[in-house]
Amino acid sequence: MSPTGVEILFLLVGLLTLGAAITAVTTRQLVHAALWLVVALGGIAVEYLLLSAEFIAWVQVLIYVGAVVVLLLFGLMLTRAPIGPSPDADSGNRTVALAVAVTAAAVLVTVVVDAFRTTWIDLESGAPQGTTDVTGRILFQHWVLPFEALSVLLLAALVGAIVLSRRGSGRNGTAADDAATGAGDGTRTADGGER
Repeated sequence: MSPTGVEILFLLVGLLTLGAAITAVTTRQLVHAALWLVVALGGIAVEYLLLSAEFIAWVQVLIYVGAVVVLLLFGLMLTRAPIGPSPDADSGNRTVALAVAVTAAAVLVTVVVDAFRTTWIDLESGAPQGTTDVTGRILFQHWVLPFEALSVLLLAALVGAIVLSRRGSGRNGTAADDAATGAGDGTRTADGGER
C-alpha cells in the first residue's frame, strides 16, 4: 500500500506538532513556551481537519488556541513574568521528567493501540465522523457521565484557584493591610476609636 498525499501530510504535521510540543516544554523562556504551545495546538487542529473532523478542529482552535493560550499569555503579562531566559524555569530534574514522560507515552500508546486495534474509520465512503450531529449524538448518548464529571472537576479547579489566590488577603492579611487599617499602631474598638 502506497501512502496517499493526505497520509504523508498527516505524518509531516504530526512531526511538526511533536517538535513544537517538545520545544514548548524544554525552552527556558516562558513567552516562547506559550507561543510554541500555540503551534502544537494548531498542529493538532490541522490533524483533526485531515481526519475530516472539522467541528472538533474549530473547537480546538477556539477553546485551546483562542482562549487557554491567550489566558496563559495574559497571566504571564499581568504577573510580570521574566521575558528573557529564566533560570527558575528549570528544576534540574530532567532525567526524572524524561523517564516519566517516556513511561506515560508508552502506556498511552499501548492502551490506544490495544483499544482500537481492529477499529478502522473509512474517511472516504463512510458517514462523516466529525460533524456536530455525529459528535453530539456520541457525546450525549455514550459519554454523558464522564462529560459531567469533567465539568465538575473543572469547576472544583476554578474554585480552588480562587481560594488560593484569595489566601493571604482579608483579616489576617499582610503588614500593608494592617497598616492601612491602623492595626499596626494601635487597637481599634468597635466604634472606630483607638485604645
